[in-house]
Amino acid sequence: MNVDATKKVFEWMKNKPENIDINSEFFCETRDVFSARLEKMKNILIKKELFAQTAPLISAIVGEIGNNSFDHNLGNWPNVMGIFFAYNLDDNKRSIVLADRGLGVLKTLQRVSPDLRTHKQALETAFTKHISSRFPERRGNGLKFVKEVIKDKNYKLIFYSGDAKIIINKMFHLEDAKENYQGCLSIITI
Repeated sequence: MNVDATKKVFEWMKNKPENIDINSEFFCETRDVFSARLEKMKNILIKKELFAQTAPLISAIVGEIGNNSFDHNLGNWPNVMGIFFAYNLDDNKRSIVLADRGLGVLKTLQRVSPDLRTHKQALETAFTKHISSRFPERRGNGLKFVKEVIKDKNYKLIFYSGDAKIIINKMFHLEDAKENYQGCLSIITI
């Protein structure tokens, strides 16, 4: 599935709901479809010498982000249920992208932390504090795990939600996004 994944995910996020191709090879309407495609990606990575040892870890961080889309939007998808999932694993450009058109981090976290007011606050909270919208479950470690793997392995994550984005590599940088995205969009460079 070597495509210009980054270009395609931004196009998908900008499309009107009625123009979303639910038959696309990049669309995962349900968690089971996502899980099967994630397993396929992991097997491709295992066959690449550079990623043979880290393929399970890469799969785990991608799975965490993708599964969050399903977990936190269950029964609340504003327009298109499911996620966009694509990757390019060529030797020169290796990126994995995920996106959902769900509630987004701010609305999701406001369920348990109504004092959050901005998308920037919500992203910072999601990646640094142990909090989950699935209260009373003891969760909220997933994105902290993603952040630590990204930093430890010297990968890069750009994560958009609403009008904010976070960039994680060796550093952790929060800034305004040029556009406002309903839901979440992630670009992982490995």
